Amino acid sequence: MPSDRETSVEAEFLTVVGRFAGPARGAGLLVISAFGVLATPTNALPLAFGLLALALVTAVAEHLAGKTGRGRPAAFALTLVRAAAICGTQFLTAPEVGELNQWALNVLTITAITLQWEWPPKITVPAIVCLLAIEVVPLGFEDGFSVVLRVLLEATLARGAYLLLSRTTRRIDHFRERRARLAREESLAVERRRQEREYLAVLHDTAAATFLTVAQRGETTDPAEVAEYARRDLAILTGESGPGSVVDLETSLRGVLAQSPVKVETRWSPVPPIPASAALALVRAVREALVNVDRHAGVGEARLTVEDGVRVTVRDEGSGFDPAETPAQRRGVRGSLVERMAAVGGRAEVTSSPGAGTTVALVWPHE
Repeated sequence: MPSDRETSVEAEFLTVVGRFAGPARGAGLLVISAFGVLATPTNALPLAFGLLALALVTAVAEHLAGKTGRGRPAAFALTLVRAAAICGTQFLTAPEVGELNQWALNVLTITAITLQWEWPPKITVPAIVCLLAIEVVPLGFEDGFSVVLRVLLEATLARGAYLLLSRTTRRIDHFRERRARLAREESLAVERRRQEREYLAVLHDTAAATFLTVAQRGETTDPAEVAEYARRDLAILTGESGPGSVVDLETSLRGVLAQSPVKVETRWSPVPPIPASAALALVRAVREALVNVDRHAGVGEARLTVEDGVRVTVRDEGSGFDPAETPAQRRGVRGSLVERMAAVGGRAEVTSSPGAGTTVALVWPHE
């Protein structure tokens, strides 16, 4: 079945049928009854106007039942009474004596057809049989047989069309649910792949940097410092957040600087420990900014500034660029910087112009 946020096609179909079948029948038979009155002999006009009044009352009841959804049994009863009254008096209102009264025949057939869209066969079959008896008994065999054949054929076709449409709407619901399920599965698969790539990238930026630092220092490495690096890496790799999983930003950033493709001049201000998720976003953003300096700035050095707040700035004096002219398909600035910082409650600003260098400002939390 479709999800709660997606309306079922079958439910919409049933709602439309329940809302409009009765009112349409009432309006149509009211018009037919008006023409029936015009064709009624003068001596039977009082009866004809009485039947027209009954058709009007029934049409109002059918309209209200369709609009509000209440009083459907009462409207159904009036529908049968209207058809029975017009069929039962067919010889009195017939334009010619002994002639088949088209008013009664049209009321009977339209009633039999439209009831198939509103009620199940266990209700409509007995009702139509009773109406057919009222209509056919006074007629001769030839007229009676043709009326029975016509009503049964039209009612059967109407019921068949209703069932066909119901089945079609159910199949549409099934296909929609299947498509939604496949879309959800694909979305989950994409997200899993993204997280795997993210994890591998974080592993590269943290643990690999720690291993490289330890390898470079060799036996002079302080075990306590290595343990601190390991705790910091574990907090970032596990994505922990909260008071118990804060990490030192300077330590995290030094792992990135150790693998920077350009020379970095640093200026540090004391920054209190921050949640691992925020540190991860800043680490990845700084790494991307330094990679962009190496690829696009045309210089071999940059300046990193860390200020209390937390505000991290990466500045280069390279060729610069016009951010407004950056192609939409290049996701470096938007995906790795702006959106990444926004996801953890921070913000990223890239200021640049041709020939004037580039400044990347990373702020957490959002000011």
